[in-house]
Amino acid sequence: MKKLLVIEGPTGTGKTSLAVALAKKFDGEIVSADSRQVYKGFDVGTGKDLPPDAKYKTQNPKLGGYYETQGIRIWGYDLVEPHEEFSVAQYIKIVRVIIEDIFARGKLPILVGGTGLYIKGVIDGIPTLSIKPNPKLRKSLEEKTKEELFEILGRVDPVRAASLNSSDRKNPRRLIRAIEVGLTRSKLENSKFEGGLLFIGLTTSKEILNKRIDERVDKRVQKGIESEIKALIKNGVKRDSRAMDSLGYRQWKEYFKRPKKVSKTNVIKLWKVEEHKYSKRQMTWFKKDKRINWFDISLATWQKNVEKLVEKWYKGA
Repeated sequence: MKKLLVIEGPTGTGKTSLAVALAKKFDGEIVSADSRQVYKGFDVGTGKDLPPDAKYKTQNPKLGGYYETQGIRIWGYDLVEPHEEFSVAQYIKIVRVIIEDIFARGKLPILVGGTGLYIKGVIDGIPTLSIKPNPKLRKSLEEKTKEELFEILGRVDPVRAASLNSSDRKNPRRLIRAIEVGLTRSKLENSKFEGGLLFIGLTTSKEILNKRIDERVDKRVQKGIESEIKALIKNGVKRDSRAMDSLGYRQWKEYFKRPKKVSKTNVIKLWKVEEHKYSKRQMTWFKKDKRINWFDISLATWQKNVEKLVEKWYKGA
């Protein structure tokens, strides 16, 4: 049976370090599930933490490429140029091919990251992503009132209609998309991962996590995030690009626009606050998944306990 190990949790919990250790122990390869690390050149601020001599290697254009650190391959970095649009659907398509390639070589794929939607897409599938907009349908609905649209949705997809909150019920754009999806959903194939799964979640107290996050931000400042952003801008990456709008980069926008009026201290402070908020949102997402086995990284034996669980699962039937 094919088996896929998943390591997830909020930023700053040491997911990649654990993944490298497990990859060494169980002959695995890592696949990043981080929406910021897909962009080329966005290294320091996204925490790729690659050794200076790491080289990007490509064997098959369909797989993208990989970096090697401590003898372990890491896939999922540098999938697109900073100016390119990149969707969850594209990520899922690429990563599923990568995972199959890892299986074909007899190794354990380890999907690791903090972007919950990426992980969900690979494991459970997100059928609505493959549903393309229907211009003809949208035009036929654009003159409808929100009440009429909700009534149509109730006939097309009563379960979806019942699940909408009051805000969504008053939003014509979302109602039309829900109708569009509802009319097409029955045609979609099941896109879930078929195989054995083990979910590992890393967590700790809010105080410890925030302290780790702050230390991590300070390290990224020391490693040259400011110089990295300058180089990206010099190489043509626009300040309003989607990549530059990601966490760890957008906090510097005003600093580069008005360096005499915006202090670097305030930029770093804001960055830390936003990282704290992000980690909270991540935990809200992950706590909904009851398949995750949680480990508190503040406990002395947490990593040994993880290794025992993985060994039992991987070597079992």
